[in-house]
Amino acid sequence: MPRQQLLFRKDQMKVSKRAQAVPPSATMAVDTKAKELKAKGVDVVGFGVGEPDFDTPNYIKDAAIAAIKAGKTKYTPTPGIPELRKAIAEKLQKENNLNYKPEQIIVNLGAKHSVYESMQAVLDEGDEVIVPAPYWVTYPETIKLAGAVMKVVQTELKNDYKITPEQLKNAITPKTAMFLLNSPNNPGGFTYSPDELKALAKVLEGTNIMVLSDEIYERLVYGTTKFISFAAVSDDAFNRTITINGFSKAYAMTGWRLGYVAGPIDVIKAMDRLQGHMTQNPVSFVQSGALVAFSDPNNEVEKMRIEFEKRAKYMSERLNQMQGVKCPQPTGAFYCFPDISAHFGRTIGGVKINNSMDFASAFLDQASVALVPGGPFGCDNNIRLSFATSMEQITKGLDRLENWLKG
Repeated sequence: MPRQQLLFRKDQMKVSKRAQAVPPSATMAVDTKAKELKAKGVDVVGFGVGEPDFDTPNYIKDAAIAAIKAGKTKYTPTPGIPELRKAIAEKLQKENNLNYKPEQIIVNLGAKHSVYESMQAVLDEGDEVIVPAPYWVTYPETIKLAGAVMKVVQTELKNDYKITPEQLKNAITPKTAMFLLNSPNNPGGFTYSPDELKALAKVLEGTNIMVLSDEIYERLVYGTTKFISFAAVSDDAFNRTITINGFSKAYAMTGWRLGYVAGPIDVIKAMDRLQGHMTQNPVSFVQSGALVAFSDPNNEVEKMRIEFEKRAKYMSERLNQMQGVKCPQPTGAFYCFPDISAHFGRTIGGVKINNSMDFASAFLDQASVALVPGGPFGCDNNIRLSFATSMEQITKGLDRLENWLKG
């Protein structure tokens, strides 16, 4: 064989069809571009990434540092240290009225990992997963990687983008294996009420459909909103629900990468087996930091929540005052999700705006403000703005948006 046939060119290296089918995260792509512009000296306002602008509380840092100094840098049990699983079980019982045993809990490398691993443990090839739009950009890819099929249910502004019991019932087929629920919601900023969750749970009674309930934003609710875990709605809901939560949002621990799952023992055991081959245990000393997080001695979570609530009210009110913008006031998480489709068909700054991607790209290029198009969230009429940034930056960015829309 001629020598040249034995040589490989970089552009001919094999990449799996599975990997090729997964697009980059839309939110992280926006954040990356914004950071690149900032590095060039551009005054960019970032409404893109969903990350608290507060620092991790010192008592959590101190616990992790102490663990490192004490030599807690070795392998731990795959599902997490027993003390942390016990603390999570106690938290769920006290705050969420969910009676899970520690062995029904597994700790993962962030709630994103929790979602991925849950689907790998439960879904089979061809299973259908009902997903209301708007949905978090990672859900479609985790479903796809599990070999399952996402069945999108398009929600409406008049219902604050929440799925109705009738819509859920109509979406169920013999292939339905899972219903994916996210409340408080990313990107929608809405939260299902206890009565709304009870009505959805009633639809699922008598079926074998599992519920994956992503509750990562549970501590961040506003106004008179009352958070309730889906699994706490009824005994039937408890038995069919995989509850996902973590430390990233409430405790400003995004980079620490620590989430957890509570659910039926068979599912948790399956996740334990998968995790043993995928990542092994969560980082040892990070678990020590998380172990003390729930104590919150200085009430830091509430201080952050109060500040987010002020920002939510200000941002949504400002957006609704702008021509052609409709934005429900957020009741949870740290996002506004306005409908800006009234501006489709316009030409702004020489660019014709046909969809949310055009809107976001032109706005970043022309006004140096980064936000996320709604298309990757399943709602192309919308854009997502994170208010996990200072009031000064929020005011500056909204001023730019108001002026830009007048162009």
